[in-house]
Amino acid sequence: MIPVLEIGGTHVTAALVDPRDGRVSSRTREPLDADGDAEAILAAVRHCADGLSVPPGARWGVAVPGPFDYARGIALFRGVGKFEALYGMDVRRALRRGLRQRPGDVVFLNDAHAFLTGEWSAGTVRGHRRAVGITLGTGVGSAFLADGRIRDTGPGIPPEGRMDLTEIDGRPLEATVSRRAILSRYGDPGADVRDIAGRARAGEERARRVLDDAFTRLGVALAPRMVDFGATALVVGGSMARSWDLVAPALSAGLAVGGWAPDEPLADADPPAPGAPEGPTGDTSAAGARRTRPRTRTVKPAAPAGDAALVGAACAAVA
Repeated sequence: MIPVLEIGGTHVTAALVDPRDGRVSSRTREPLDADGDAEAILAAVRHCADGLSVPPGARWGVAVPGPFDYARGIALFRGVGKFEALYGMDVRRALRRGLRQRPGDVVFLNDAHAFLTGEWSAGTVRGHRRAVGITLGTGVGSAFLADGRIRDTGPGIPPEGRMDLTEIDGRPLEATVSRRAILSRYGDPGADVRDIAGRARAGEERARRVLDDAFTRLGVALAPRMVDFGATALVVGGSMARSWDLVAPALSAGLAVGGWAPDEPLADADPPAPGAPEGPTGDTSAAGARRTRPRTRTVKPAAPAGDAALVGAACAAVA
């Protein structure tokens, strides 16, 4: 079992993971204040990690958002609204010296890359040769995967593989789709995104309009890249994906407008193996046509367990 950490904007999770089958055990979780000082942030991470039973000298995998120098383990957070106090810090050294059972090594991986790797190896997009992952929370994380490997260059892939470096109508994407953008657009300082989602479900038109606009515009911006990349699957994670009933219709509509129309909900399974029958023969009904049509474009939420980033971090640690 591989010890891993997933460091997010509101919490840190530690676990032991078997990268062969995605099995997760001994999970611990701690709240994390991304606006806190450096020692408070690192203390929360250390306390969470020290809850695992791990032998000294183990190789850890750590999923962390960017900007971050993943090869060197140096935090580069500046102007992104989180972890500013860690800027320039050698986080690898801090963990190697600070954990109760000192690691032999610490391997860092972008959290969106870890998420998509985990969903591809043991989650909802297994069997897809080309898939895209988006995480929606404090910001927008993204990853493009082909044949089991994360890609940061090539057709359809934004600079560094980061959708947050792209623009919508001349403005940074996260000015339209992010926690900050949605709260600003909604205009109630006492509400968080979860509250807005609840109000949308209760029938409040303004709440529904704000969410629909954000996710539709994300779909429109993402669709041409999905086409150029040749993706057959999009998987969405992050805290906002928990409101999938609100995210999915608007996102799917935007993808269709942008030229990457997802299959109907009935056709959301993995594509059939080459040469496999696509469905029952002799059925000429509309439902039969949907069943037999190749399942080539699917949009899915993250697996319910929410373990994808942990699994991806473990895969990175053994690579």
